[in-house]
Amino acid sequence: MVLVLSDDALSSLVELETVADTVADALIEQAAGRVECPPRPHYDIGTGLDDPEPLATGLVMPAYVHGSDYFATKLVSVHEETQPRLPTINAQLLLNDARTGRPLSVMDATRITNARTGVIGGLAARALAEPPVTVGVIGAGQQARWQTRSIDALLGIDSARIYSPSASKRDCAADLTARGIDAEAAESAEAAVAGADVVVTATTSETPVVSTDAITSGTLVVAVGAYRERMQELEPELFERAAEVFADVPEAVAGIGDLLATDATEADLRPLAAAIDGSAAPPADKTVIVESVGSAVFDAATAGDLYERARDRDLGTEQSL
Repeated sequence: MVLVLSDDALSSLVELETVADTVADALIEQAAGRVECPPRPHYDIGTGLDDPEPLATGLVMPAYVHGSDYFATKLVSVHEETQPRLPTINAQLLLNDARTGRPLSVMDATRITNARTGVIGGLAARALAEPPVTVGVIGAGQQARWQTRSIDALLGIDSARIYSPSASKRDCAADLTARGIDAEAAESAEAAVAGADVVVTATTSETPVVSTDAITSGTLVVAVGAYRERMQELEPELFERAAEVFADVPEAVAGIGDLLATDATEADLRPLAAAIDGSAAPPADKTVIVESVGSAVFDAATAGDLYERARDRDLGTEQSL
């Protein structure tokens, strides 16, 4: 029997503080080389359905953390242009027994993906900023919300300003305000980041989304949107100013548009684990960048924890395959 965990079942289990602790441990295991995480293939989806151009991107993400009882495989689709109110990211995850290979659980992994990605901002802020912080967010989608929520949960937010060229910035600010965060829509990217202690970029842009000159020296910049070579959120000048550039997966971050626009290489990137475990402490008055592309290791670790807690709480539906 396989435990099917719907989004409704997972909604009561996905707690940001718990997910953050799980992802922090996974980052440290990954940096130490105690994981198996093959390169994730990207492939076009929907080519030829409406026109010759693809409609979306698919990703296959397998991983195993050494010593874990489970291994996981996640299938993700990213539809950057979709109908209003439909999610950009859809994901499903299969969790297997590491000893026998038998399937244990099938999960709706969209919330898992959003949470494990979202806590990167919180972990970075907890390690590299002082509370409470003002946050400037570029982007108004799900990750704008999850990153802001995690920073508030793990560090504390004094106020947040949200910018997107569309009216979605007002919806995003309203959603965050309803969760107890002092958030407002900004009329420009520069207004959103002016004087901010932490800047989050969570877009699918192929060109820089904010001027380097608008970002105050000493700001922590968390860039989570660019995950392919054609995607870019930050100007090269910001990297020249930065005292340190951290990456959740340095070898993958080295190949995204933000880095390819600079002279930086993988050797110039510090694992984010070094900030989390305290082994790296850049000057507080210098700009620091954290680049995140995500890792199936985070999914595997988070899914294993959620599966055990779902069993403990008798959540989900048993189903024969």
